[in-house]
Amino acid sequence: MKLHEYQAKELLTRYGIPAAGGHVATTAEEAVEAARKIDPSGKGPWVLKAQIHAGGRGKAGGVKLAKSLEEVRDIASKMIGMTLVTPQTGPQGKVVHKIYVTGDAFYPGPSPIREFYVSLTTDRATERDILIASAEGGVEIEEVARQRPEAILRVPISPMMGLMPYQAREIAYKLGLSGEAFKNAVDFLVKLYQAYADLDAQLLEINPMLKTSDDKIIALDAKLELEDNGLAVRHKDLEVLRDVQEEEPLETLARQYNLSYVKLDGNVGCMVNGAGLAMATMDIIKLAGGWPANFLDVGGGANVERISRAFEILLKDPNVKVILVNIFGGIVQCDRVAEGILQVYRQIGSIPVPMVVRLQGTNADKAAQMLRESGLPLIPAVELEEAARKVQEALKQAVST
Repeated sequence: MKLHEYQAKELLTRYGIPAAGGHVATTAEEAVEAARKIDPSGKGPWVLKAQIHAGGRGKAGGVKLAKSLEEVRDIASKMIGMTLVTPQTGPQGKVVHKIYVTGDAFYPGPSPIREFYVSLTTDRATERDILIASAEGGVEIEEVARQRPEAILRVPISPMMGLMPYQAREIAYKLGLSGEAFKNAVDFLVKLYQAYADLDAQLLEINPMLKTSDDKIIALDAKLELEDNGLAVRHKDLEVLRDVQEEEPLETLARQYNLSYVKLDGNVGCMVNGAGLAMATMDIIKLAGGWPANFLDVGGGANVERISRAFEILLKDPNVKVILVNIFGGIVQCDRVAEGILQVYRQIGSIPVPMVVRLQGTNADKAAQMLRESGLPLIPAVELEEAARKVQEALKQAVST
């Protein structure tokens, strides 16, 4: 689950991590009121930041500086409701429903203000968490990694010991910090890892981590993604932070039905049981020249209702031109899947796209007989390669007609 910047900062402050605060607004008037709370004198300046689940907001016009209350009102009225297109949103962009009004952290002082990049995530190659840092913060870290990989610091973290203080000191030293700023950075990094571990986060990114003019270290921005399995077990209280407006509607619907579903950009709707078989099915569709429209795992214990719900989701995707049902009957019985298919036909009268069906395993013969006797326009397949080929043939026919 992705969180907005303001939500991430609220959670980080619970761990004693200094973060640049502010107030959320959903209208221009609320933005003006938020600005007055930050600076009752009304002199400013303030920073208005679009709250969407994507990075690259600044270059796309989603972060603006306002030097008066009138500018706050004007910028907010234009920003709220706009479609923000960044490298992480895709060309369709995301609609801005709320903004975050903060004070301007860049004040002149006795020492120069510096920006750093810090993040925590999982390194799949080493199967460990990793702390990534750079002295070049406030910019797209991907560009830094491509152009100057030596500027990126990487510290693997022991799953038994966590981030050790000496590792935090090493990072602070390599970032060029000293004195009070060095001590504050070490404390910041240790607490950041504690938050990352406690919250079962997939990603915790601070860009930039700011050294202020008086040597404080604060999170000027924050990106936080929580592991859904952790939410379901240890952090049910954080589920209220989910913003369904920012999520793919079909994925939200699938979560309500307890289905594992991820929407993709293709045109072949896939319904499979088991994550491994689902991945293999998507691979062979690609090898045959197709493009999967989704990952959908109905699970090993799929029943008729679950199958029916899965079809509902597939058919709501306008990009789906062909459906491939690929079920291996181990725990789930193939005749249950067949009954689910028949139930869908009974409910909606017909399925508007071709459907290739491959049912193998427990009660596969019974399922085949049920579908054959139904007289429905299904395309049977025995082998997975055969199913992928028939999907391609159905796609070509659908395009030609």
